[in-house]
Formats: sequence, structure tokens, C-alpha cells
Amino acid sequence: MPTGNRMSVQEIPDVDRLAPTAGAPATAEPAGPAPLPTRRVAFEYPPDTDPMWVPGNPEFAAAANAISLGMPYAEPLFIRAVRSTYDRIDDDLRARSDSYVRQETGHHTQHKRFNDIVSARYPGTLRVQRMMKANADWVWRRSPRFRVAYAAAGETISYGVARWTEAHLGQVFDRADPVPATLFLWHLAEEIEHKANTFDVFEATDGSRIQYAWAAFVGFVTIACFTAVGALVQLHGERRLRNPLTWFRLVKLAVSLAFVLVPTLVVSALPGHHPDDFTDPIYLPAWLTQYDPATGTMPLWGAADAG
Repeated sequence: MPTGNRMSVQEIPDVDRLAPTAGAPATAEPAGPAPLPTRRVAFEYPPDTDPMWVPGNPEFAAAANAISLGMPYAEPLFIRAVRSTYDRIDDDLRARSDSYVRQETGHHTQHKRFNDIVSARYPGTLRVQRMMKANADWVWRRSPRFRVAYAAAGETISYGVARWTEAHLGQVFDRADPVPATLFLWHLAEEIEHKANTFDVFEATDGSRIQYAWAAFVGFVTIACFTAVGALVQLHGERRLRNPLTWFRLVKLAVSLAFVLVPTLVVSALPGHHPDDFTDPIYLPAWLTQYDPATGTMPLWGAADAG
């Protein structure tokens, strides 16, 4: 399983150290963004892993789990959409897209293992997953233009979730089970890292903001519905749906997310906008630098200091 001590803000590498020193020889500008790194992280879950992995906030855990349930369907769809354009994009973007595909493959593979734990506790989620697969199949039957726009908008939504998460790290994740927390945060940190790739593919092959806006609307409504249904199935299994506090927390979470996701999607659909125009979160990308390629591990979120 991913291991390591919990990072503090003080342990984040100083980005200023990465800047060239005064008098250093100038280097040629790269032709485009470099391919994305591949981090092969594997997660091992103890037998007693609780799917309600955020003590005191099962509503958030249920919503996050519902999003996780969709990963084995949404991310292969995005991969297929991107690969379908390889004969129409240049070599640099194709190379970067290959590295994007490797990141996405790691995400949905690891989420599938966690989803097995969720499904074992809440068999009703299996029906939700069949609906998610049917939706992915429906999207694939749309036009090639729509598929790529849908993938680009889906990555924008993921980026928005990452921005929301960074703003609520302490509130949500401080008491969370460290293994599921590390899974979700690793995934979201890489969403920040590759936020522009699918959008660049969309721009290179179509670029219609009307097509993108329509796909973003469909994607947002679809994800919102599946997240709500998946969360309610789990909370029903926990016998929490008659608790007014459950509904209050669900509505609060939905409104909080909407205040981030809706403006992010609207701005991303404006003419001339590019994902690089967004201001990225700081902590999650810095935490991602703690990945150890020799052992394939990330710092286990929330682990007690060693020694």
C-alpha cells in the first residue's frame, strides 16, 4: 500500500528553487508541453476497510464513492475518445495524449479495486454501475465531435472537483481513512496535472464552443444525477435517510460544489479560454512530487509521523 509520513506544508519543495539561477545559460523553449509522468501506484485495503471512510461525514464519503463507481466507465470512454483522434493531431500532442492515457488507466484500475469494497457492502450500487455503463455506451454512440467535447468537459469537471477538494482538505480529509483518502487525492492531483490535455485534443480536432458547452451541460447533469443516486443508495444501506442532518449535509455539499463547478464550466466554454488560464491549486501538485518511483508509493495521507 502507499506508505510514508503525512506531509506538512513546510515539507513542500520550494518552487523558487526550480527557477534557473541568475546568469545560467538560456535554454531553448520546448515545442509544447512535455509528456505527463506515469506514477504506478497500487493500493492495498485492509480487510476491515469501511466504505464510509470519513468518520463523522458519511455523506461526503458516499458522494465520493459514487463518483468512484463511475471511473471504470467514464475514464475508458475519455481514453477511447482521445485515441480516436490520433490520425488528426500532431506528434507532440499524440505523445502527450499517450501519457495522459497511462495516467487515466491507472486511475480507473485503482478505483475499480476500491469499488469492489463499496459494492460488497451496498449491492444496490451494482445497478447504478450498470446505468453508468449504459450512459458511457450512449455517449460513444454520439458523433465523434461530441465524444471528444464530452471528454474535454469531463476533465474540466474533474479539475473543478480538485479545486474544491484542495479548499476543503482539512475539513474533509483530516480524519479520513488514509488509504481511500490517498487514492482520491492522488487521482485529483493528477487531474490538475493533465487538465489541458483533452481540451487541447478537442481544440485541435474541432474547437466549437457551442459543442463544448452542450457536452459540458450533459456531462454535468449526468455526473450530478449519478452521484446523487449512488450516494443515496449507500446512505439507505446505512439507514441514514430519515436523519435530517443527512439531508442538510447533502444539500450543503451539493451547493458548495456547484459554486465551484458551474463557474469553472462556464468560464471554460468562453471563446479564447484555455485551461492553463485557470489558477491551479498549490498543495496537491506539490504533494504529488512526494511520489517514490522506486517503490511506487505516495505518502499515506494522514499517517502518523514515523519514529
